[in-house]
Amino acid sequence: MPSSLHEARARAPGSVGNIGVGFDLLGHGIEGVGDVATVRRITQPEVRVIRIGGEVAGIERIPLIATGNTAGAALISLREALALPFGFEVELDKGIPLGSGMGGSASAAVAALVAANALLDAPLTRGALYPHALAGEYISTQSRQGDNVGPMLLGGVTLATSTRLLRLPAPEHLYAAVVHPDLVLETRRSREVLATPYPLADFVAQSTALALFLTGLARNDLTLIGEGLRDVLVEPRRAPLIPGFNRVRQAALDHGALGAGISGGGPSLFGWFTSRSQAEAAALAMQQAFADAGFSSTAHITPVNAPAAALI
Repeated sequence: MPSSLHEARARAPGSVGNIGVGFDLLGHGIEGVGDVATVRRITQPEVRVIRIGGEVAGIERIPLIATGNTAGAALISLREALALPFGFEVELDKGIPLGSGMGGSASAAVAALVAANALLDAPLTRGALYPHALAGEYISTQSRQGDNVGPMLLGGVTLATSTRLLRLPAPEHLYAAVVHPDLVLETRRSREVLATPYPLADFVAQSTALALFLTGLARNDLTLIGEGLRDVLVEPRRAPLIPGFNRVRQAALDHGALGAGISGGGPSLFGWFTSRSQAEAAALAMQQAFADAGFSSTAHITPVNAPAAALI
């Protein structure tokens, strides 16, 4: 049955990519921060990005040309895959700071896809939207990793490979504190420091941590989660790019974090906690550590099982 809608709006949350131990594989959402996309169905068989707004510094750098915009590229991928006879017009309202490590490029792509999906005559499942979200993310990162778009599409903690997207069980009482300093760290720069080969021992250590972490999630075992929530592969190379990193991370651990590390490519840092009150107290200490390094910051407290993108 043809869709009766010609316009839809959707909001996609931010995300903690990697969750430290799961580089390019794991992620979870950040409740309370995100991007909004308004999508209209148009007769012309094309995708147009007509406006980008929001209270985010640097949005003038985000291209309006659809092929160079993560939301535009995601919708182009959707159109071409379904051979749609119509097109889409997109407006974006950014809520996630650029270069924050909180999935801003992914959020725009997922919000646009969820809105456009509501305008299809036969809407797709969230899993079927995944390849198109990856196509959008590629525009920003030049790689097709799903650690950010995955949790935005499904909610909660997700395992995202190039071909599979799975929601993983996680204890309902877990909360994350995500602290974003007033600092921009472009994803491409944070990936450049990873180019040098790693010793085999580092891969073994990271694989051990990942196995413990995933087993801990499956068994609802906080001890295993805590043992596994440590990044020995990527974090040591990225930490020097973030002023105050060691003190901010230690502040989270001193306040009872199961583990703490870099959110996505940084500079935001996150910690996992067993209650909201614990996460809130830790966030204040993490912010103070950033202040001691000369940077103001914004804190977000979110359930680890944060909700997925949704129509609004």
